[in-house]
Amino acid sequence: MGLWTLDDIPWDRFDRDKVEPDVVRIVKAASLVEHNGAAYAHHLCRVFADDPEFQETARHWGEEEVQHGRALAKWAALADPGFDFETAFARFQEGFKADFDADRSRRGSRAGEMIARCIVEIGTSSYYTALREGVAEPVLQEICRHIAADELRHYRLFYKHLDRCLARERLGRLARLRVAIGRVAEADDDELAYAYYAANESARPYDRKRYSRAYARRAFRLYRPHHVERGVAMLLKAVGLTPNGWLGRTASRLAWGAMRYRARRLAKAAV
Repeated sequence: MGLWTLDDIPWDRFDRDKVEPDVVRIVKAASLVEHNGAAYAHHLCRVFADDPEFQETARHWGEEEVQHGRALAKWAALADPGFDFETAFARFQEGFKADFDADRSRRGSRAGEMIARCIVEIGTSSYYTALREGVAEPVLQEICRHIAADELRHYRLFYKHLDRCLARERLGRLARLRVAIGRVAEADDDELAYAYYAANESARPYDRKRYSRAYARRAFRLYRPHHVERGVAMLLKAVGLTPNGWLGRTASRLAWGAMRYRARRLAKAAV
């Protein structure tokens, strides 16, 4: 397994008085997405069918992602004893469809797949850091500390394998940037929206826009400029651009401005 287990979490320090209902809702959704890591690991093993070294890495990564889901689900059940994780996860798997059996990356190359994986790890490491810093409940803080550290380590792992892929595949900076931007844009796809729906409001008909907004409105308020700045630097590094200097500063300001603009619009729409 990874560098920690569920037994390392101080569950006895759980403080119900510091639980925020909106945080419970997004943690429930995150538990489903994280627990689905085994399916993504299966897909990576098919894409890298002739690379046993990477397959072992992918399987181990998937196990750690599943553990993240289990930890978040256990916390969510403490915060909301009515939360039935197994039922919610089955609902999520039934409703969110992706071709995990495909043996070719939808990114067009193995290098592209590694860039997409890097982008995902950037997003999750930033998210769990923001969540840890934005909540007061001590057990959730500790879970997020462990998960954020894992996700940063996963980014470095996929970045290392990206270098291996680039040694064999010709993928210029512009093509790498296209993959990265495309994966960032997919943050608004069905996965998080359906996870939020499956974990919280499954009695209603599914509406992707509604539940995408519901998740984003609660998550975006946690971010601060330093979370975005760090994420932008990691993205630029993954696509082969210098993260320091004017490019990094400009990209960070634009990304933070875009996030705050969207957060304000989501808050206004909710009212």
